[in-house]
Amino acid sequence: MNRAATGQRHGYFIAAPLPRRGAPLAHTTTNRKVPLIIASKKNRIHQLIIERLSADLTVFSVAAKTAHEASIHEENVPDNKYDTLSLEASYVAQGQANRAQEIKRALHAYRTLALQHFEADAPIRLTALVTLEAEDGETRTVFIGPEEGGLKLTLEGEEILVITPGSPLGNDLIGKCVGDLVSIGIHRLKRDFEIVRVC
Repeated sequence: MNRAATGQRHGYFIAAPLPRRGAPLAHTTTNRKVPLIIASKKNRIHQLIIERLSADLTVFSVAAKTAHEASIHEENVPDNKYDTLSLEASYVAQGQANRAQEIKRALHAYRTLALQHFEADAPIRLTALVTLEAEDGETRTVFIGPEEGGLKLTLEGEEILVITPGSPLGNDLIGKCVGDLVSIGIHRLKRDFEIVRVC
């Protein structure tokens, strides 16, 4: 009869021996994978933002150049004070150029942005990836970035909304932790969402 069986017969139980020092526990690998997967997702979101802004910068830069060339083209020289084609083209060119500068600033901000790691009980701040859940099970995921609030990304079928700390939702989230509630919407359309994950 083995020791365990003998112990049970005399009213006590002899536990199985502990694993040798340095031997990994069965759940260790699984627990370590979760933060790594989340960190990889967050890095991918960061990269997608940079890629989107880079593409937008190219589009608006080309558009601004095209509009500027149109505004000074000889065919658009006004024949009289009522001919505003050239003036309108110059306004469009200036608007496109201004937007290109905004994107350039945002692109620099994201390229130099250092992503932060958040423990489960850490308060939300810049670069947090936050998952919100309503009572009916609806979930929303937001990334708190320095610029370009309102930018929407799709990663593996999930929509991620970029918000800034200065936005209403961003301002409400900053400083809160998992388990806290935030309200989304206005007036009768306002709904409460619980913060269920921060990383």
